[in-house]
Amino acid sequence: MIKTVIIEDEKPASRKLERMLNEFPEIEVVAKIESVEEGVQWFSENEHPQLIFSDIVLGDGLSFDIFEKIPTKGFIIYTTAFDQYTLKAFKLNSIDYLLKPILDEDLGGAIEKFKSFLPSDNSVSSHEIKQLIKKDKTTLSRILVKIGYNLKIVQTHEVSCFFSENKIVYLQTQERTYPSDFTLDELEDVLDEKKFFRANRQFIINSDYIKNIHTSPNYKVEMEFQPQEEITVSRDRVKDFKDWLVG
Repeated sequence: MIKTVIIEDEKPASRKLERMLNEFPEIEVVAKIESVEEGVQWFSENEHPQLIFSDIVLGDGLSFDIFEKIPTKGFIIYTTAFDQYTLKAFKLNSIDYLLKPILDEDLGGAIEKFKSFLPSDNSVSSHEIKQLIKKDKTTLSRILVKIGYNLKIVQTHEVSCFFSENKIVYLQTQERTYPSDFTLDELEDVLDEKKFFRANRQFIINSDYIKNIHTSPNYKVEMEFQPQEEITVSRDRVKDFKDWLVG
């Protein structure tokens, strides 16, 4: 049997996931956890399961906090309504990332992936995690931004560019500029590389919003919505930029 723990603070969602997992005879749910505090206590006092299904946003914090305090060798499949935490999830033994509402076929695929990568000693190395990320790269499609006391979901296809200013990374839309919790390096890893390009140390641009490109004396890009007149492509990135334009 594959011992499994569910971390979910919404009881209906927890019960639904448990019912879905009961359809897999090899899965045994041994615990259901509702908070970071409860999770830290449970993982401190019990043998860690082989497989963990975990929501990310809990009532008292992020489930990442559990595994940063109590590292686990078990595999984690994250279940969430938001996909902005993809990069951090894969740094914490995650092998899949299921967006709610969870579909039967997606759940089945995640379990099959878990079984195919399960080592004989039920542990996972950092090298194996990196290989999983490379093989099954998840691209960021939505970003959660904070506006005062309100939260807003911004689709990445609405973003003309991401830029860094005063150590904060912002995203630019037709509507306005929003601060984000990402670094440009993190965004470069999770954005759709067919659409987004790292023009220089300060900017990542979206091909859908390129208005004009000036090739002399340097490659300078004019975007439909941007915080300055032109974005200069770094000299060492010009060849990659031209390849990206026609790719």
